Amino acid sequence: MSKIQLISGSSHPLLAKTIAQGLDLKLTPIKIKRFIDGEIYVRIKKRVRGDDLYLIQSLSPPVNDNLMELLIIIDAARRASAGRINLICPYLGYSRQDRKVRSREPISAKLIANLISKAGANRLVTVDLHVDQIQGYYDIPFDHFVGYPQFANYLKSHNYSNLAIVSPDIGGVKRASKMASLLGAPIVILDKRRPNHNQSEVVHVVGEVSGKTAVIVDDIIDTGGSIAAAAKIIKKEGAKEVIVCGTHALLSGGACQRLAKAPISKVLFLDTIPGCEEKLPQAEIISLAPLLARIINRVHNGQSLGALFTWEKKEVKL
Repeated sequence: MSKIQLISGSSHPLLAKTIAQGLDLKLTPIKIKRFIDGEIYVRIKKRVRGDDLYLIQSLSPPVNDNLMELLIIIDAARRASAGRINLICPYLGYSRQDRKVRSREPISAKLIANLISKAGANRLVTVDLHVDQIQGYYDIPFDHFVGYPQFANYLKSHNYSNLAIVSPDIGGVKRASKMASLLGAPIVILDKRRPNHNQSEVVHVVGEVSGKTAVIVDDIIDTGGSIAAAAKIIKKEGAKEVIVCGTHALLSGGACQRLAKAPISKVLFLDTIPGCEEKLPQAEIISLAPLLARIINRVHNGQSLGALFTWEKKEVKL
């Protein structure tokens, strides 16, 4: 593969290294440091003029530091005359602030789109946006992949049966429905209310979980409160076992303690955010590196990404 270079920011170096190994490439050396006052310095230590550049950086905590670092690396690459600057951002921070709910609020997801585009990125690849319409905030090519086929593949390969796929809220019904279709399982919906930010309560359970292995599927697990509450309600309704699938393991505050105390036998995460398996004993990580390597390969060679969507034909294998 000629004229292609991979650069890793500091947010998830292990994922970047694994992707590079999958492509049989070496990461382009880059110097990133913080000055005493907190400002970020970046220097790409190899010629990138005219090359197809892939920058791997998640906007995971500390999100503001990683965002600023990302913008500075893009600017450095643009000023070094890189041919195309492709951003591989498995977790796109600020994606939950996608609209105004009350007066005088920002639409931060749109602001992030403006910053990334104006900095000089030519394409963005991400996984499991909180809401699909964020793609429309960008005026550059935007490739959005979903995480639930990875979880479906895991559950099938481990011979789980008598499943019920649970959406933890109304907003996740589409995701849960598609995963249920892949696995030939029924869907259960939890009617949830949010009295305040990062607070929720389950009001109704729509569907049958008694005697089944209930699989809660969500995009972001942040404080873990809603998932822990959902697991308790589902177990109370007679579920045999509760498995949680979460694409992005933010695990803020006391999330790990809440999930550890909840009646959950296994928590499956994708590695969009580093180090989550160290925080939670029952966590198991499914790597996105093989899929992201194939995406990079296809984008670089001008091939269709549609072949990676075989799960739409009810084929779980990616």
